[in-house]
Amino acid sequence: MPKDSRSGRVDTQGHTSPLMESKSMERAGTANGTYTVNDIHPCYEIDNATYIFTSNPSIICVLLYVFLGSLSVVTIGGNLLVIISIIYFKQLHIPTNYLILSLAVADLLVGVVVFPFSMAFSVTSCWYYEGLFCKVRRSFDVTLSTASILNLCCISIDRYYAICQPLTYRSKINDRVTGIMILVSWAVAALIGIRIIIIGFTQGECEENCSNNAVISTTLACMFSFYIPVIIMLSIYLKIFLVAQRQANSIQNTTCQSTKSGGTVSKMERKATKTLAIVLGVFLLCWTPFFLCIIFQPLISDVTPIAVIETLNWLTLSNSMLNPFIYAFFYSWFRSAFRIIMSGKIFLGDFANSKLL
Repeated sequence: MPKDSRSGRVDTQGHTSPLMESKSMERAGTANGTYTVNDIHPCYEIDNATYIFTSNPSIICVLLYVFLGSLSVVTIGGNLLVIISIIYFKQLHIPTNYLILSLAVADLLVGVVVFPFSMAFSVTSCWYYEGLFCKVRRSFDVTLSTASILNLCCISIDRYYAICQPLTYRSKINDRVTGIMILVSWAVAALIGIRIIIIGFTQGECEENCSNNAVISTTLACMFSFYIPVIIMLSIYLKIFLVAQRQANSIQNTTCQSTKSGGTVSKMERKATKTLAIVLGVFLLCWTPFFLCIIFQPLISDVTPIAVIETLNWLTLSNSMLNPFIYAFFYSWFRSAFRIIMSGKIFLGDFANSKLL
């Protein structure tokens, strides 16, 4: 699936991370003989295949941990604000926001779980790539990235009915239907993530045609996990855009008061659709380079540098940090909710019924 495919041509056991230094030294042995310590990492020494954290890690290592740790804190804080806002304020209890809540949970878990794993991966290059640590890391990557994609698909469906079929929207997209969509999305994502771990422990030695099978498997995984869902979502949003344009032209040519009232509701829905389309656009900007790299990687003769892979990986992870800023910028009611939460007022009284619009 998405992130698992990154291992297709990149052999992390045989390469160092972008920050590893190309030096090694031999230490004189004791009475039992000599042994070798490879000082090839700014944070670790590899002594007899064992990690030893150095007493004086390089400034590069320290800065890396501070920077990536800051991204994790911002990601966790921003998505916690989104989650608390939707859960606490009753005015935000609508199907569309439940889908946003599910997406925010996926982004929060990325900040809590995947960021620390990826920080360790980036500075160690995951030397023991087939170990439990790396299998778990890949499983969480795949699960949460798949959950994000499926939640975005559900959001596009919600927006389609809100704009293209407004008269039947409330009957077709209600709390029950939204709950089912969220459960299915997470169940599918979890099954795919578990499959990564199971396959990692059950697969045998690579036999002939292994390379061709890996290319086919990676291509199919990318197609079904990213490209096909993205094409479906883009098609839905194109349909929404065309219908919204027709509605806007119709509203401009109508003077009836009832139509104006209906036009106000449609305007709010169109603004929500525009904001969520921007969320999809940012998602594509962050994720498309990685998947293009994965698709074209088998077609080139040289192995893609680990520095490139890791940069693209962190670009995908940064998407989880950006969504709360998009909501805060485009949704005035989210800004109001954020201010109430950040000021601590929710601890001083009952603001659950506050009007945020």
